[in-house]
Amino acid sequence: MFRLDALNQQAVCHGFFSRKGGVSNGLYGSLNCGLGSKDNKESVDANREEAMRQLGLPLTALRTCFQHHSADALLVDDNMNNTMSLKADGLVTATRGIALGILTADCGPVLFADPIAKVIGAAHAGWRGALSGILENTVRKMCECGASPLNIIAGLGPMIGPKSYEVGPEFRKAFLDNSPKNSRFFSSTSRSGYHLFDLPSYIQHRIELIGIKIIGSLGKDTYQDGENFFSYRRACHQNETDYGRLLSTIVLR
Repeated sequence: MFRLDALNQQAVCHGFFSRKGGVSNGLYGSLNCGLGSKDNKESVDANREEAMRQLGLPLTALRTCFQHHSADALLVDDNMNNTMSLKADGLVTATRGIALGILTADCGPVLFADPIAKVIGAAHAGWRGALSGILENTVRKMCECGASPLNIIAGLGPMIGPKSYEVGPEFRKAFLDNSPKNSRFFSSTSRSGYHLFDLPSYIQHRIELIGIKIIGSLGKDTYQDGENFFSYRRACHQNETDYGRLLSTIVLR
């Protein structure tokens, strides 16, 4: 498990879990926390329970949802024991003891905390979600609970890095259509028409536009570091049939 100094606040506890320390085998070795994978469900449940144990929490504290690369953010409270049936890519709570969980394998997990208002959020920021506003909508939902962008701290977890994310012309066009200034997040490759996309920098840029001043980043590339992280793109390049999911979580003490 990795932590960011920026999020080490008295009011919150957080963790960006690696792929190590679980019970799954093969492609899912070993801390696969994704119920949407083809891994054995009992193994996934055991992995999620182990992750919560490391935070001093029961498995029942963890809330994850059906992520679908959207801009939808959801408020979670004690009345929602099972969020897996709900589609969203952002989770927010002001309830102590609820661990908001985001599952990734190259997309950007972003954790938010307002330690003054005691409101937390977690966002699954793939390129589609980041472009369409998942970060802004997650923070907006936090503000509805009393948070302020001036007090919110953001933390970026492990995701595909700027040297690993080659994209085609249609991908780049979607970002340039949104804003010509987005060209700065792309760099040329040896293949004509293709570019490398800097997802971490783009996510940080969108967070800065919200008005958040304190932003920490783990700076770890899921594609390059197969020992510690699952990667959807790496699995595709290696012709693997599936891939594990990393858990990133935050909870109010």
